[in-house]
Amino acid sequence: MKALHFGAGNIGRGFIGKLLSDAQAELTFADVNQTVLDLLNSRKSYQVHVVGEQERVEPVNNVSAVNSGSEEAVALIAEADIVTTAVGPQILGKIAGTIAKGLIKRHQQGNNQPLNIIACENMVRGTSQLKQHVFDALPQDEQAWVEQHVGFVDSAVDRIVPPAEAGSSDPLEVTVETFSEWIVDQTQFKGQPPAIAGMELTANLMAFVERKLFTLNTGHAITAYLGQQAGLQTIRDAILDPAIRRVVKGAMEESGAVLIKRYGFDTAKHAAYIDKILSRFENPYLHDDVERVGRQPLRKLSAGDRLIKPLLGTLEYGLPHANLIQGIAAAMSYRSEQDPQAKELVELLAELGPKAALAQISGLPAESEVVEQAIAVYNAMQRQ
Repeated sequence: MKALHFGAGNIGRGFIGKLLSDAQAELTFADVNQTVLDLLNSRKSYQVHVVGEQERVEPVNNVSAVNSGSEEAVALIAEADIVTTAVGPQILGKIAGTIAKGLIKRHQQGNNQPLNIIACENMVRGTSQLKQHVFDALPQDEQAWVEQHVGFVDSAVDRIVPPAEAGSSDPLEVTVETFSEWIVDQTQFKGQPPAIAGMELTANLMAFVERKLFTLNTGHAITAYLGQQAGLQTIRDAILDPAIRRVVKGAMEESGAVLIKRYGFDTAKHAAYIDKILSRFENPYLHDDVERVGRQPLRKLSAGDRLIKPLLGTLEYGLPHANLIQGIAAAMSYRSEQDPQAKELVELLAELGPKAALAQISGLPAESEVVEQAIAVYNAMQRQ
């Protein structure tokens, strides 16, 4: 199996790339970081530090790398069996042109073998969005062939991969938690899905996309925002604070009630899933900074993301949401000199006022009861 993976960052190397390598794929990374590309090509391997109760180091061997905008990347797409990404939602549009060129070349070379493309991003139906970008870059007369021969497979991914330890001088060093989950929509494959241990097939992807978004992502973000409010440095420090833990667990239970109504998840099993995620936040081996986890607050406060989407579910089903409101107010309070979105949030709050700013960012009606509730909590936080 020939695999091309866009994104040689920590998630690419520590999660998806590792699973592909473990499945004996002939793996090439595509990236723009020349230092990382040169090291991957010279060493042909790297090590993944898996941390938890059974700490271990696992090698990833026989890898190579190309620039993601290069003709080499285009040529690899023409021959690949699977293309994956872990580049971040904002970068999908930037790699679409290379993918489109590769698909045209594949057609020109007469390669009619099925190709499946899977975006492994922290977003809802990321591959469908990547497909739209690719089709925008494809000539009209190529689109029917691509539709017939290329599967764009949505997925849900879950693994905490923090930045490398401070002081680490090896750009390829990567640390990951023991837990990982990669769930893919089996209905979207062309041909037989590849046999990759750790990749789970489902015919009901949205249930698992929303389970992860409403639980791991919602809880992670609220832990970060409340942690920063409390002057705490890491996710572990924050979740061990009883007051923060109470709100985070409460928010995940509120969003969980939406999932149970919407998808029929088992109540006891979902409660166990919440407890599992709280224990992952406590992992003493993961030093994950609250400022890093909280970045991009505008995206996280948008209508389809981890704070507003579960809140909309509670409104749909008439369910409680006081803890989610706390999380939304805390997200509005997030500040970071390193994050352009945090700076933009501050400017919007100053220009429009909190109520109009939240309405514009989230799509919630400015005069709605939930906006009033969120602003009351936000104003109280500013007075503390």
